[in-house]
Amino acid sequence: MHIALVTHHYEPETNAPQRRWSAFVGRFVAAGHQVTVLAPPPHYPTGRAGLLTDDLRPGTVTIGQHGETVCRVRFREHDAGLVARSVDQMVAAHSSLVTGLRLLKGQARPDIVLATAPGLPSVPAGMTLAALLRRPVVVEMRDAWPDLIAPSQMLGPDGGWRTRATRAAHRAVTALQRHARAVVTTTTSFADVLRERNVNQVAVVRNGAHVQGLPALEPPSLVQHPSVLRVLYLGNLGRSQGLTTAVTAAALARRRGLDLTLRMVGAGVEAESLRTLAAHLDAPVEFCGQVPWDHVVDHYRWADTALVSLRSWEPFSWTVPSKLYEILAVNRHISAATQGESAQVLADAKAGDVVPPESPQALADLWVRLAAERVPLDVAGRGRAWVSDHADHDNLAVRYLDLLEAVRS
Repeated sequence: MHIALVTHHYEPETNAPQRRWSAFVGRFVAAGHQVTVLAPPPHYPTGRAGLLTDDLRPGTVTIGQHGETVCRVRFREHDAGLVARSVDQMVAAHSSLVTGLRLLKGQARPDIVLATAPGLPSVPAGMTLAALLRRPVVVEMRDAWPDLIAPSQMLGPDGGWRTRATRAAHRAVTALQRHARAVVTTTTSFADVLRERNVNQVAVVRNGAHVQGLPALEPPSLVQHPSVLRVLYLGNLGRSQGLTTAVTAAALARRRGLDLTLRMVGAGVEAESLRTLAAHLDAPVEFCGQVPWDHVVDHYRWADTALVSLRSWEPFSWTVPSKLYEILAVNRHISAATQGESAQVLADAKAGDVVPPESPQALADLWVRLAAERVPLDVAGRGRAWVSDHADHDNLAVRYLDLLEAVRS
């Protein structure tokens, strides 16, 4: 089977969509399938590509590390603004369509087109490409689109024409989902929402982790001084994560006598505002920026608990952050400021504690309690076992291929 993948994020970027597709593409190729990737050069999260090597420039066609064909498409460098980022996604989506039509015709025509969001414009681009090539299309919604359009205010604040535009965008995305041969979601709850909207075939392929590729870390010390706690946040410092809650909670916990360190590893559009808030509150926060993968495990080893955080927007009750599976797999306790399915996953895994999202006081209370008790910090391998049973990349890739084969036939 020849699979054409339209995506805005691909290696050597280091974000959640890239990690998902690197894991699946490698397994697809290893199973004997051909994969062609249409993606812009790496420019996440800054929006700047910097000095690109010849193999990453738009227009190049190379062989990726898994044996896949990678076609680099045009993009537009941008700042942190939503409008600029959306324009970049539209430029890349249009270029993916044009490039795909040029390269994927005749004997090179794929058996199936797979279009994944984010970015959202990749979906209509992939669907149009599939229609022109007369091939079925599978659409993957990694986040709860179109429901995130309104709370994210990607079209601007509510009111007047913006409200009408948001409703129109909601209808348009839902119509695209209904016209896809199949829609893939990463959670069962969002799949249920789409089925209620009469979206045709909906399948769930979770985000996950490769358990055998991650170390099973020893538990943090349970005899450390009861007023000390080390908290790690590793991931995107973006609008969706609501990390002002964590910074404020760290300041509140310090005022209650807790010797807490909140270490934030990553980058994103909210990084500078979080630094400013931490300085203003005199919060005990370390900002480490992005780090290569071989340093990530050291940060997990340092931590007593790892934070997973999302805003209180309703669509995030249908979302499970991909980093949650990785934390479970390395045997770290999770402090989750989430709701809905992600909270249920953590409850099923019995590997952490959940507080309401965007509640600094509740999060500070949790950290003070964990420092005093410490026994819950030893999750005894329960999270790793849960990921092995429910979200290991090997099993997820098999499920994905079964779906693609069914759609092709």
